[in-house]
This record gives sequence, structure tokens and C-alpha cells, in this order.
Amino acid sequence: MTRYSTIPTHLDLPALESRVLDRWHRERTFERSVEQRAGAPLYAFDDGPPFATGLPHYGHILTSYMKDVVPRYFTMRGRHVPRRWGWDCHGLPVEYEVEKELGLSGRGDIVAMGLARFTEECRSLVLRYADEWERVVTRLGRWVDFKAAYKTMDRPYMESVLWAFHRLHQLGLLYEGQKVVPYCIRCQTPLSNFEARLDDAYRPRLDHSCIAKFRLAADPNTSC
Repeated sequence: MTRYSTIPTHLDLPALESRVLDRWHRERTFERSVEQRAGAPLYAFDDGPPFATGLPHYGHILTSYMKDVVPRYFTMRGRHVPRRWGWDCHGLPVEYEVEKELGLSGRGDIVAMGLARFTEECRSLVLRYADEWERVVTRLGRWVDFKAAYKTMDRPYMESVLWAFHRLHQLGLLYEGQKVVPYCIRCQTPLSNFEARLDDAYRPRLDHSCIAKFRLAADPNTSC
């Protein structure tokens, strides 16, 4: 018998994954790693949230590993590292999905339906894939607190953003500039690059203009 004969030559990796996750869940490994360091210097981590109206893709998976490694490192360094999940609920993509589902076309239909009902439909859409996100992120082996998740549509979150913006203004750190951005004529709002690609309709627009020409009375050879 060689010294390595007890090492299996074949592994059922999915079964191994399941056993590890079950043990972490049963023994509350993540929760205990946070609780045992209560009172230690704080290293708080609030996840820069994904947009919950779609399913996770490889880009989310890559950044999830980065977001997991750093809190684990500071935990091993003895810091108290609570880790909160978050949900990005910014408006336009949600409104766009609701309009498609309900067969609405523009502001007139929304007003006729009622802003209160439309808003509630948008809120209900935000966490449609929350369970799927939690399942995938947990299978990645990432440790994060879903129960204490924050949502950008929550009033305390919005108020904190306005407070931070106000403080920047007080400190003289804000400035006004100019930037060319995509613009939605129907929604009457600037668009992010992601929003501009939602319906594959982002394309150059040709606007016709009417120019009037007048002769100057003081000089008939000059026009304006």
C-alpha cells in the first residue's frame, strides 16, 4: 500500500459541493464567524447590489468571488465583518418590464391605470428572482447575509443617499458640468448604457429642422 492509496482517484464534485453547503448551513458556519468577532474593529461590507429583474450571469459570478474574498480576508485578520446583500431597484428597467407585461404604451396608459397601482406593480417585480439569486450565490460558496438585505427603493436608503449628496454640497465637492448621454424622448430622461440597450432600439436619430432666412433692411445684400 502506497502512502497515497487512501486518496480517491474519482470525486463526485456535485455531491461534495452539496455536503459542504449542508454542513455550513447545519453548523451556521458563516453566522458564527461573524458573531464570534462581535466587538472587534468593524469592517462593514454592503454589497453593491445586482438588478433583481434578471437572472445572474457569469459577470455576477466573477464579481461575487471578489466580493467574498475581501470580507473573508478581514475576518481572518480578526475584524468584525457583517456582510449585507442588496437589491438595485432603480426605476426605468422595472417600469419598462411592467409596461411590456401589462401591455401599456406610454404615460397616458400609466395615468389611466393609476400611478399607485403602477408603482405597486413595479415594486412587486423587483424581487421576482430573489430566490434564484440566493440559490446561485449560495452554491458559489459565497457568505453573505440575505436576511438583512437592503433595497434601493427603501426610504431609509434613499434618504441616506440624499444626505450624502447634501454633505458633498456643503463641503463644496460638487460641480456642474456637461456630458453627452443617451436620452429617451418618450420617457423624457437620460439613459444609462444598460438602459439604452434594453430593447435594442438605440440608434442614431435624424431630426429635420426648418430654417427661416431674412434680408436685413439696412443692407439688402446681407441675410440673417
